[in-house]
Amino acid sequence: MSCRILDKQLKTSTESSVAIADAFFPSTSPWLAAFVVILLLSMFLVLAAIYKIRKNARKQIEQDIDELKRKLDEQKRRFEKENEDAEKRIENVRNELKFRKARSNAVNITLDQKCKHPNLCISDDKRRVKSSDKKETALKAMVVATEGFPDKKHYWEVEVGNQSQWELGVVSENVRNMIMNNMGISPPVNGLFSLQYSQGKYILTGREDVSDCKQCSVVGVLLDVESSELSFYSVEEMSPLGSVVLEFTGKLYPFFSPDSSGKWLGVRPVKPQTYDPLPQGEKEINK
Repeated sequence: MSCRILDKQLKTSTESSVAIADAFFPSTSPWLAAFVVILLLSMFLVLAAIYKIRKNARKQIEQDIDELKRKLDEQKRRFEKENEDAEKRIENVRNELKFRKARSNAVNITLDQKCKHPNLCISDDKRRVKSSDKKETALKAMVVATEGFPDKKHYWEVEVGNQSQWELGVVSENVRNMIMNNMGISPPVNGLFSLQYSQGKYILTGREDVSDCKQCSVVGVLLDVESSELSFYSVEEMSPLGSVVLEFTGKLYPFFSPDSSGKWLGVRPVKPQTYDPLPQGEKEINK
């Protein structure tokens, strides 16, 4: 290091120098390389750790999302099952309500000895009928009831037992008169409205199979003249089997047609009753 002093007036200069050893000014620190290496390794480790954490976090998030989806799917299936069960319970309550209302219109039915097929036999109490000729083709022979109904609602029940085939319903007054005048003929299609059971299937007039309902031993029949509708019920299940729209003039008469097995098919007495209100819980469901 040097220092020079200039004197402009005297036009002289003075210079002095000072020498400092190199030991006081090293070119590099011996720890600098190690520090740089450690710093770089630390940064690499930090970046690797961050990458690992983010990768694990992403994997965990994906697992959490999959688990959440699985739980949502389970809850959805559970909800759908509960909703389906609730709808079935509501439908059952409604069916029972309709059945109870129908049963409140119960009437007495007797079979007319003067209006039956010759191959049919009527019991002494005029409530049961069976085939006396097992060779007779099933569902061809019928007996008509004494009672005819021109208006209002009327309900009756029929014990069909385990007969393999039968037919129940109503006939118009014209058809009844034709059968009475010529008891050996087959009834015409027009003026006859019925539910037929054959080969394990229920068939309504003018329709295909009603449904896959299981075989019932007691059938309820509701004749609603005012609404021109004939409805059938499974008494055991208290559920509808189907209904038929009526087109007629005059009175309508119940009729019964057993199979040719010789087993009795009979009208079951139903005590007229008033409609019993549903429990409060069922009322709320029905709303």
